[in-house]
Amino acid sequence: MTRAGARVYLVDASIYIFRAYYSVPDTLTNADGQLINALHGFAGFLGGFLDEAKPAHLAVVFDESLTTSFRNDIYPAYKANRETPPVELKQQFAWCRTLVQSLGIADYSSKHYEADDLIGTLAARLREQGYSIVILSADKDLAQLVAEGDMLWDYSRNRKHTYENIPAWLGVRPEQVADWLALAGDSVDNIPGIPGIGPKTAAALLEHFPTLEELFAQIGTVAELKIRGAARIQNLLQEHKESALLARQLTGVATDPDMKVVADDIARRKVKQDDVAAVCDELGLGRMTTARLSRTIL
Repeated sequence: MTRAGARVYLVDASIYIFRAYYSVPDTLTNADGQLINALHGFAGFLGGFLDEAKPAHLAVVFDESLTTSFRNDIYPAYKANRETPPVELKQQFAWCRTLVQSLGIADYSSKHYEADDLIGTLAARLREQGYSIVILSADKDLAQLVAEGDMLWDYSRNRKHTYENIPAWLGVRPEQVADWLALAGDSVDNIPGIPGIGPKTAAALLEHFPTLEELFAQIGTVAELKIRGAARIQNLLQEHKESALLARQLTGVATDPDMKVVADDIARRKVKQDDVAAVCDELGLGRMTTARLSRTIL
């Protein structure tokens, strides 16, 4: 049973921190000369969002499992194409987390599960308790978590994707996103997919077969479909079936069975304005940013 108007906001922190690091000038430093451009950009995003949405229930989720998640155990090449974040960015991630905590906002991370998985776990647990879910991220992978009444909000671009309009955006229903990525691959995460099958072909296949499992169960009928190169596609599916099934273990968001959460755990806590100002000053944030953040506290 959904609580009327009751929403939980789940923020994918990495997207906004990385975006700030590469878009905010690297001339911003603190009193010790340390770079704070990502922190400054993230603080601006956070202040704007809090002021606009005024969320009562909110969690910010951080990634700390670039090379240690369970997916690396399944497929060692997972995300191997990504460079290790520079030292100055790692430090700014820690400062961003300190800022979040100072504002009375719940924060989560794990070395075994990625941020996507923690967001998926929080969404599942709280949806069961009647809350609708709003995920702040630009990551299309998270579209698989959107149920009826939920939303994936690319805040910086002000793009709001609901359950109903995700098919127009990606070509598949939210429930099919993980299967779609397993077929087409995901270069961002170094998941190869099936050679010769791109996003449009993958979506066309999932129009006829609602799941990857059903597609492979009826693989002998693919050549009969009215899809360009259907016979070739059937051969590709047969040849690369094991690769696609492996990819599906990587593209699906997992839930942490040991993680328990209720709405009170992510209710915004009351904090003192002086304490927030002190943290902002320690982190090197300016007066305007401090004032903006202070206006958002409970």
